[in-house]
Amino acid sequence: MAHSLFATKPISDLHEAGSANELNRVLDARMLVLMGIGAIIGTGIFVLTGTAAANHAGPALVLSFIIAGIGCAFAGLCYAEFAAMIPVSGSAYSYSYATLGEGIAWFVGWNLILEYLFAAATIAVGWSGYVVSLMNQIGLHLPDGLTNAPFAKGATHWSLVHTGALVNLPAVLILCVMSALCYVGIHQSARFNAIVVAIKVTVIVLFIGFGAFYVSGANWHPFIPPNTGPGQFGWSGVVTAAGIIFFAYIGFDAVSTAAQEARNPQRDMPIGILVSLAICTVLYIAVAAVLTGMVPYLELNTPAPVAMALDRYPGLSWLAGWVKLGAIAGMTSTMLVMLLGQPRIFYAMSKDGLLPPVFAKVHPKFKTPSFSTVLTGVVAAAVAGMLPVTILGELVSIGTLMAFIVVCIGVLVLRRTRPDLKRPFRVKAPWLVCTLGALICAYMMISLPKDTWVRLVVWTFFGLLVYVFYGRRHSALRGKQG
Repeated sequence: MAHSLFATKPISDLHEAGSANELNRVLDARMLVLMGIGAIIGTGIFVLTGTAAANHAGPALVLSFIIAGIGCAFAGLCYAEFAAMIPVSGSAYSYSYATLGEGIAWFVGWNLILEYLFAAATIAVGWSGYVVSLMNQIGLHLPDGLTNAPFAKGATHWSLVHTGALVNLPAVLILCVMSALCYVGIHQSARFNAIVVAIKVTVIVLFIGFGAFYVSGANWHPFIPPNTGPGQFGWSGVVTAAGIIFFAYIGFDAVSTAAQEARNPQRDMPIGILVSLAICTVLYIAVAAVLTGMVPYLELNTPAPVAMALDRYPGLSWLAGWVKLGAIAGMTSTMLVMLLGQPRIFYAMSKDGLLPPVFAKVHPKFKTPSFSTVLTGVVAAAVAGMLPVTILGELVSIGTLMAFIVVCIGVLVLRRTRPDLKRPFRVKAPWLVCTLGALICAYMMISLPKDTWVRLVVWTFFGLLVYVFYGRRHSALRGKQG
């Protein structure tokens, strides 16, 4: 068969890759669930809830979280079917290679860099801001020149201006520490993640439990405020808010990158993906209900709405500091899982010959993708320490949504082309679930700013150059086909 952009990798090859495993199979279902929660619950629950309620949905933010959760669940079900059927490290990259061809797989893998690597950098900057604020509260002050990026966004979309700062040192340091943890082993990383997840979930449960006593029913009326313009309250506002907070759910797909390190991936991967999504959805809905019940929704347009709500009630002031600690813990675990995911994408692409062999190098003692982990940490630290993150956040979103769409379509394609394959987990009503998942994600992509699409085209162009001048010439699949 002539090699082409749409040549697919045989499922049997993927199974062989999963069997001949260089990585360490130590993760059970509980660890995978905690990894999913660690990836999903980050800044979204502490920041997006307030702005979405104040500007778009009002108390009906609860409905927005339900809508966004359903949309994400469609993609999650598709990921679960693939992760159980093809338990390899490549996540959406490997799934698209088996269904839609090498060219699409490269495009997806290249864009996953936007999700994992740049997300880690973006979150590190937010982490730095919370840590600096907390240190200021206790009387420890770091120089501004060491807590801000030396460059900021200029007047045009591509220009940068110098801020006078040297480097965002806290962001660089936390990424170095998290990368070192990823380097020494998946088991150590998973144990650390479990501790951090326990901290942030405890803080969220405390807010829900104690905040519920200060809820006023009057703040929930009208539940759906009258529409004042496109996307401003009413049902259009509820849907717009769903699009904004959809990104608070992003991260569950990182669980699938650890498939080759799961003890029983056919059983445990679907559990890790779907249970973590379900737990986070329940927590999100509960926080939205309590927050809008404690404070009139129009007053929630602040960078830290949860902390602001607690500050309004003297009886809850003791909890405000813990919320900051929970936000820091939330971002720490999200960074960790992102830094775990990206090297395993590099590893899978290198094994297929699309990246140089050094990307697939595994540490003989720690059984981790050593070179890829170091490279991911260094690049993420450089981006977080030196560059503004306003652009990066939108790139993270568009790269992730692109992967979601491909996975949803891939399930349908493989159901038609390989109905004989053993599927330990099967999506029910795939034509409905997969189609709705792809359409919802496509709608979210379309709603992103035009500048984000321009940057995606530029990023894809550079990726195409790498593929043409290296990947296509060294493709293992092409070598087999002669």
